[in-house]
Amino acid sequence: MSLFKRRSIVGPTAGELIPPRTAQRAGGVTVTAESSLRHSAVWACLRLRANLVSTMPVDVYRRVGEMKVEVPKPPVLINPGGERVGMIEWLYSTQFDLDRSGNCFGLITARDGLGLPARIELVPVSEVTVLVKNGVCRYRISNTEYDESEVWHERQYTVAGLPVGLSPIAYAAWSIGEYLSVQQFALDWFGNGAVPSAHLKNTAKTISPDQAEETKRRFKAATSSQDLFVTGNDWEYKMIQADAAGADWIEAKRYGIGDIARFFDCPGDLIDAGSNGMTYANITQRNLQFLVMNLGPAIVRREDALSSLTSRPRFVKLNTDALLRMDPQTRAAMLRTQIESRQLAPSEARELEDRQPFTDAQLSEFDRLFGTKNPAPTAGASAPTGATT
Repeated sequence: MSLFKRRSIVGPTAGELIPPRTAQRAGGVTVTAESSLRHSAVWACLRLRANLVSTMPVDVYRRVGEMKVEVPKPPVLINPGGERVGMIEWLYSTQFDLDRSGNCFGLITARDGLGLPARIELVPVSEVTVLVKNGVCRYRISNTEYDESEVWHERQYTVAGLPVGLSPIAYAAWSIGEYLSVQQFALDWFGNGAVPSAHLKNTAKTISPDQAEETKRRFKAATSSQDLFVTGNDWEYKMIQADAAGADWIEAKRYGIGDIARFFDCPGDLIDAGSNGMTYANITQRNLQFLVMNLGPAIVRREDALSSLTSRPRFVKLNTDALLRMDPQTRAAMLRTQIESRQLAPSEARELEDRQPFTDAQLSEFDRLFGTKNPAPTAGASAPTGATT
């Protein structure tokens, strides 16, 4: 079962891959891409992954010998959806669709001088039908058919022989449906729609229907206005809903959150679903684990897809440094080690911290504070013969 299903059109070599217009039912609840977002864990996983991927800087490089040199980005990697849709918003929307549906689609509405896409206007996955006939792929979007060259189609979670990605929501329908069923049951139960909210019993005698109605009217009138309800010692009041449903409801919801976190490749502790049993020395180590084991493959796939928007041999890299930011003390120790081991120049370290190179006046301040074996160099002056640096 996936987001798309195959059915015969005119022969064994023809097929149509369509989003399920009628949603899947699980546990008596209809599960769709939209209704699944009512599951807090689904929303949290999709939000976390899309937030991180979309805010990673997009850089373009070309190889010069053994080195990679950064080059200017084409307009499609700055405002891919036109002036109104920047790269961050575009990446967020596409990553959100990829993670919940396994696919994202867009219409290529402009091309550059090299014939590469210059503008891609995204379309909802629910409006797209993928048509496959004799090995030729076409797309139907809002009842209009387009050639493969006119549509941007990015996919993940692919299997051999299927030109579309698999949908985590479709495979997680049972878990999502269970959670939504519990949620709906709780709303009905605690909203007093499924059973009476309480039981008011006269322990001394049997009362007539008229007396029961009068007692109920007086009780509801008093409690609705938060007034006092006065009885003798012959009435017993018992709450029903809290005793019968509370513990099972909470336990079912707790199970559903952890289960969904696994489907969406997102550690439970990152969405407040409880500890995963692992401990980390610092936040950098935790983020590195998440990047390598969970988010890394999706980033590589996205880099490969975005590289097709540039002319070869250029390629796209998403800068993951933002995810691996260290605390100030750890970062300072790392920079010092690289400088002392001659892997990094002081000016390069300052550039990484968004600072300008030291001026002569600043270097003189260091000399006065800490002393020096050699006088501070002046601007434009050459180092004395035999001097060491």
